[in-house]
Amino acid sequence: MNLNPSNQLSLFGHHSDFQNFQNLYLDKRLPNKILLSGEKGIGKSTLAYHLVNFILSTDEDLPYDVKNFVINPENKSFKLIINKSNPNFISIDIIDEKKSIDINQIRNLISTLNKSSFNNKPRFVLIDNIELLNINSVNALLKILEEPNDNIYFILINNNKKILPTLKSRCLNFKIQLSSSQSSDITNQILNDNFMNLINPELINSYSTPGKILNLLNFAKQNDVDLKEINLKELIKEIIMDKKYKKDLSIKHLLYSLIEIYFRKNISIKNTKLIDIHNYFLKKINNTKIYNLDDETLLMEFDERVLNG
Repeated sequence: MNLNPSNQLSLFGHHSDFQNFQNLYLDKRLPNKILLSGEKGIGKSTLAYHLVNFILSTDEDLPYDVKNFVINPENKSFKLIINKSNPNFISIDIIDEKKSIDINQIRNLISTLNKSSFNNKPRFVLIDNIELLNINSVNALLKILEEPNDNIYFILINNNKKILPTLKSRCLNFKIQLSSSQSSDITNQILNDNFMNLINPELINSYSTPGKILNLLNFAKQNDVDLKEINLKELIKEIIMDKKYKKDLSIKHLLYSLIEIYFRKNISIKNTKLIDIHNYFLKKINNTKIYNLDDETLLMEFDERVLNG
């Protein structure tokens, strides 16, 4: 199951958001610094890729299907983006072996943007997971956001995490949302099946987005895990003890999502001890991401204090 947003030909949900951006572009009022904020896995990046294809494919053969919200796989701009060779599109995300988007990635971006464009089409810069920019990367990015070159659009993706006010203030923030029922419907459309037939309900909650559910199913398929039989604690322990989170960034995202579900399902007003532990681990997880600390130490402590406590 390919979960990469760049490969998603159909836009499930977010049709009104797409039409809003479409109308802004046609009216020549599309902001050149857009911040898409919302839960991880909700479809923000997929929405961005569809908007980019709509604009870049306008004068091409097989343009974007605005009626059905579908990208034509034979479209030239789409093929070039998939091959990472589209001169009008730059994508930046965290590199698998890294813990943050480093300054060299932003320096390479600046160098590319300073070069002349190959055509008169607009250029797009899509930066995913911007909460993972380190302080040096943010400062470098701010300089080009303050005075961007003509006909360049920045689309920044934030997964409802805290980002520097100086970065947020330079963008127009659009909040992207889905209700729990919308998330379920979209997931079922993508799978062409009812995902509840495949997963133990204990492994999900009302905050589970389509991306998180699909990531869970993808993990199960690749690691031969029966999601109907395994419970939440067993699954978390398996990922931690086998250190599967070190193999793939998507598994690390999955693990932290499962840990959050575990706390949500077990915290109660009467259980003040677990509330304190939850707050403690939230702080440690945040510090681990910010200061590039060792995940293994944190997760082993979680296993010992919470799962085995």
